[in-house]
Amino acid sequence: MNDLGIYIHVPFCGKKCGYCDFYSLKYSKNSAESYLQAVLRNIDNYGDSARSVDTIYFGGGTPSLLFPEQLSLIIERIREKFIVSDECEITLEANPSGLSPERLRKLRETGINRLSIGVQSMLDSELELLGRSHNSDRAERAVLDAAGAGFENISCDLMLAVPGQTISSLETSAKRLANLPIKHISAYILKVESGTPFDCVEIRSAVPDDETSADFYLHAVSVLESLGFRQYEVSNFAVSGYESRHNFRYWQCREYIGIGPSAHSCFGGKRFAVESSLEKFICSDVQPVYITDDSPCGFEEYAMLRLRLREGLDLRNIGERRTSLEKKLPPLIASGYVNFDGDIISLTPKGFLMSNSVIEHLIF
Repeated sequence: MNDLGIYIHVPFCGKKCGYCDFYSLKYSKNSAESYLQAVLRNIDNYGDSARSVDTIYFGGGTPSLLFPEQLSLIIERIREKFIVSDECEITLEANPSGLSPERLRKLRETGINRLSIGVQSMLDSELELLGRSHNSDRAERAVLDAAGAGFENISCDLMLAVPGQTISSLETSAKRLANLPIKHISAYILKVESGTPFDCVEIRSAVPDDETSADFYLHAVSVLESLGFRQYEVSNFAVSGYESRHNFRYWQCREYIGIGPSAHSCFGGKRFAVESSLEKFICSDVQPVYITDDSPCGFEEYAMLRLRLREGLDLRNIGERRTSLEKKLPPLIASGYVNFDGDIISLTPKGFLMSNSVIEHLIF
């Protein structure tokens, strides 16, 4: 396929969350303007008038800290340098606290047609512990205002296994989110990353153990599916037809270009990443990158990514490797980790919980 995805990493945050280990820095107007010019230079560098772009994703950081006019300049430059399809999915990650009705109206006018809103919880006590700058009412208002501004495709994040969370509070968050005009939910188990503020005795001792976290995950899958959000990937749930097209690109080993400090790409037969330095990104004519894989998308990676998807791995597409995989299936089926219909291997929710181990057993 000749189509292409573009990921723009916006490395600014108003406040760094204690659990986050993504590359981001404190927002400043001057840095954001210098960053914008560097993004435009790099779009020019990668531009190819013969390539069609069908997904654009602004991630971060907090991309919604950029002014709508700045985001519009980036989108327009991509339109100038590539063929942008009429059905292009253009996603912006955003924090609820920064989404006023006026800003949302302007964001919609830029061509952005999908919002991913970092709600995390609809319980104020959990939001406070996570260090979020919004409460549940503000999150609800942001979603309603977004719908009022014309956004039909809205996703919300939901954090699982937060210290103090219960099955009841998780269900309350899920149901309150599902009652809003949203089409997609990304539900993640909280992971304490090394070197973050959450990497301390107080938080680590309060985070639920693996067995309890597994219970939260399996209950979330059950509740979200009952509310009309079908699980289509380990951590992602959607109303039919509203699955993230950009993220599918990653899971299907299709090409994408990442622009911005710490952004990753799969392009031109290689995987490469940009150095995690805003200063170097701004000061370089072309973003400084390093190769992470000079021969990507081989069988092992292809199979691993397919098994992250509910649709699974079709053994009719893997030739002579089929026999060896089939021999490894019986104990996984007996343990309830995988389903097998004679041609397609797919992980169950229980299997998704153990996906790394299950995939390693099958593929390696």
